[in-house]
Amino acid sequence: MAVEYLCKICRGHLNVKTSIVLAASKVNSSKRGLIFLNPEIGNYLTTTHPTFKIEEGAEYTYTCPICHSQLNSAKYNHLVRIIMIDEEGKEFNIYFSGIAGEKCTYKIRGTRIEKQGPDADLYDKYFDVPEEDRKYL
Repeated sequence: MAVEYLCKICRGHLNVKTSIVLAASKVNSSKRGLIFLNPEIGNYLTTTHPTFKIEEGAEYTYTCPICHSQLNSAKYNHLVRIIMIDEEGKEFNIYFSGIAGEKCTYKIRGTRIEKQGPDADLYDKYFDVPEEDRKYL
């Protein structure tokens, strides 16, 4: 079984061949289009149509191309959440920055948190839980 990425709402499959496909729109703008993300955690290469330029530092709203639900987290400002199912069938929450150019990804399952990217420290406040409190998660 290959790694699968799913919408957090409809659980539709977001990965096609070698990319995760999402719809993106620039916050407070009419600019929108499809974005192809690299499925390898820690690889921040993206592809868009030449007419849809991602602007460094701008925040984007991401939606599921299947059900059109917003994937930006209501709980954590500036982060987007999708679901990953690994080769063993284990499910993880994947959070990544909705701000273009920020390299930040969190892979979470239960109390286990893995982070990638030089900008991940910007969001540690959301996920750093004292060890003695992790048993309550």
